[in-house]
Amino acid sequence: MRHFEAVRSHIGSHYALRHNDPYLISFDLGLAKDRCQGIYLAELEGEDGRRYLRISTPVGPLAGIDPCRCLRFNWLQRTGFLAVTDLDGSPYLHLCENRPYETLDEGELQRLINELGSLGDELEQVIAADSDSL
Repeated sequence: MRHFEAVRSHIGSHYALRHNDPYLISFDLGLAKDRCQGIYLAELEGEDGRRYLRISTPVGPLAGIDPCRCLRFNWLQRTGFLAVTDLDGSPYLHLCENRPYETLDEGELQRLINELGSLGDELEQVIAADSDSL
């Protein structure tokens, strides 16, 4: 996978796309217990001109979450990091991973999607339950 169109072609052959914009696609990843998690893939360009694929999934509103705990979570992770973006004008927590295209093949892309989707769903359930786990 050397560019976004290769990613779009691969993902589009496996999932029904919800968004299909020039440099952004999204779909729902089916999980256990009839749950699903929204997955977003976008192309980013680094300062050096190198292109990256960002894989992300929303986990919940940032309101009421201690940012220090989010940073501690990031420190412990091997794959994925928490970031904040605006969703309808409110800060929203996302679980993300950025990968250069040179390191991606179909198997690695699917592994990342499954790992981030499952972890994102777990985090979303913790946040929704007002648990102190995050």
